[in-house]
Amino acid sequence: MKNTLSVILIFISAVAFTSCSDYLDVNDNPNAPVSENLKLSAKLPAALVSSVNQESVQLNQIGAFWGGYWGTTSEGVNLFPDLKNYNGPAIRHQRDGIPVWENAYTNLLYYQLIREQATKEDSFFYLGIAKIMQGWHFLRLVDIYNNIPFDQALQGTIFPTPRYEDGKTVYEKSIALISDGMEDIKAARAGSEPGNDDVLFKGNRTLWLKFGNTIKLRALVRQSEAGNDTYVKAEAQKIQAEGSGFLGAGEHAAIQPGYLMTAGKMNPLWENFYRNVQGISTANHIDIRPTAYLIEQYKVRNDPRLEQLYTAVGNDYKGVLFGNPNAEAEYNRSATSLFKGPQENSNRPGGVFKSATQATILLSSFESLFLQAEAAQRGWISGSAKSFYDLAVGESFVYVGTTGMSIDNYLAQSNVAYNATIERIIEQKWLSLNSISSIEAWNDYRRLSLPNFPNSLDAASATDRPLRLMYPESERQTNNVEATKQGNDDMVSARVWWDTK
Repeated sequence: MKNTLSVILIFISAVAFTSCSDYLDVNDNPNAPVSENLKLSAKLPAALVSSVNQESVQLNQIGAFWGGYWGTTSEGVNLFPDLKNYNGPAIRHQRDGIPVWENAYTNLLYYQLIREQATKEDSFFYLGIAKIMQGWHFLRLVDIYNNIPFDQALQGTIFPTPRYEDGKTVYEKSIALISDGMEDIKAARAGSEPGNDDVLFKGNRTLWLKFGNTIKLRALVRQSEAGNDTYVKAEAQKIQAEGSGFLGAGEHAAIQPGYLMTAGKMNPLWENFYRNVQGISTANHIDIRPTAYLIEQYKVRNDPRLEQLYTAVGNDYKGVLFGNPNAEAEYNRSATSLFKGPQENSNRPGGVFKSATQATILLSSFESLFLQAEAAQRGWISGSAKSFYDLAVGESFVYVGTTGMSIDNYLAQSNVAYNATIERIIEQKWLSLNSISSIEAWNDYRRLSLPNFPNSLDAASATDRPLRLMYPESERQTNNVEATKQGNDDMVSARVWWDTK
């Protein structure tokens, strides 16, 4: 396991050098750990870890603030100003911004290198994984920026200024790419699948196929309000006809590369938002707090997840106001609930923070089941929407480690029981994805305006909310002609293609 993490670091460093190889006409050292000399079994875990790191840290943080989950204490009033006041130019800044675009295309490059090598070696399982994960990242990029390069991307000097394609087209091409990857996995001969180097599913063919279908279902559900029903229904029928199904109960897409109690090698969510290697609270853990709205939504449902996720203040739970520019004492560190982990839970796992070596969630079983519930409610797939919904809530209970109320008693409450509405599904999906896959909360809000959590108090106006990110400075400097063709990309007025509300 320790060797796997070392190889991951080598590969990530090696990939950074490969972009310069065309300009450095020197003899290759066969003993040097450059990308060309690494086996697929070394490249794959590096790429998968890089993907989940972006998801669980960078995107999770953006989604947690913009999706209604997080605010900061009064002592932390000056933290995360760009996310609180929706400062698009600062977020896209090349040096001090949030490099979502850059990280995503770097990840796409990792998988492109795997694709090229796997094609040469007829390693169809690795080829399929690379295509599925590229589909994942292209879909994420559209969700955040809208129009992006696809066909001409990742081809270096062949297309130094790659042409942008509209988000709807990239969505369709990404879904097709995932389908192609699934067929490659099916075509892989027995015994050629990866082993422990597949830090996601350990070469489990069935789970990779279910994962591919679940990513596609998420992409179909995302366009529920875009008037694209004919395409969505046809693609949903293809998924059902393929027959592998979706991720179900107990089937998290979770990455475990062999985390260690060593700086830089712990679970990234833990290390960034809970404790460092010395066991000292990080700055994020000290000053990030749940919003008062979030706390209230757990309370009104008598939700036992609340006490597993957060510490009590006296006999109550207290949140903060997102973007609050004032420093009232009632929102101080000592007066508000912080995330609960083992050190606040008598050495037992917390709801989100369980251990420094816990697996990192890429896509949870409960998100998959909520997607299935919504798709069934809309008539796109077969099955009982209520059954999917009930299972999803139960899976969230299991993951968080709730005690004190049975899932049956919780689901029996009138404000929790499935009532055949999309709103009820999204309510529970939002409560379940809290700080685990927070980016999905922002996506669902843009799609459906659900749930109706308060806006940032530091926004320019009460109606301004972030709808997308602006194209980064790095792209403006290297591909500005193509980026300019996309028109207005202002963060609070331009929308991604599926956001039609």
